[in-house]
Amino acid sequence: MKKLLYGAPATTVIALLCAGVFLLTSLSSRSVSDVIWGSGLGSRFVLWGPGVTATDWGFLRALTSGFLHVDISHLTINLITLVIIGAVVERAVGTGPYVVAYLAGVLGGSAAVLTFAWDQPTAGASGALYMLMAVLVGIAARSRADLRAPLVLVLGNVAFTLLSPGVSLWGHLGGLAVGALMAGPLTSPNERTRWAGAVGGLVLAVAAVMVPLMVPVVG
Repeated sequence: MKKLLYGAPATTVIALLCAGVFLLTSLSSRSVSDVIWGSGLGSRFVLWGPGVTATDWGFLRALTSGFLHVDISHLTINLITLVIIGAVVERAVGTGPYVVAYLAGVLGGSAAVLTFAWDQPTAGASGALYMLMAVLVGIAARSRADLRAPLVLVLGNVAFTLLSPGVSLWGHLGGLAVGALMAGPLTSPNERTRWAGAVGGLVLAVAAVMVPLMVPVVG
């Protein structure tokens, strides 16, 4: 694990944050399979349209939900994916742009959920993980590597999303879309271009979150 996360401090911190939030919510709910509605923290962190507009700071759920997981299996799968893909992407694009892009991925997924599935409670890092998958394709393309493996990874996960009940389709597609938009500049050899791509993606994601909050759309 130490070797896998070498040169990826932000990925390590994000993984620890997700694990820490899960620990707190599971202790509060006294469960590892129902940690959201049985926990005060979980019910405040989960992305849910009516909850977002219920308080002045409810819009923060668009971000906090990306560090909240439904149960132990949800957390485990996402952490494994984050460690494997996130470390590769972070080493390739640099820690600073990576952190900004990660936040853009979380918010991009949340924006899509709020726009197309307003009243569907959603949690998890998957929006950001789909963003990372899109950037991984960009890394392979930039280095002229074989694109088949990263493309199969993306297409396989999209197929899983479409076929699996209870999975956040819009959260995944929103993160994937933001990743596709950032993939080109984020994989540039020029550091300024990478920063510009990450910041641009974050600004776009924040704007996309605000639109359904101004004019809520019930999905």
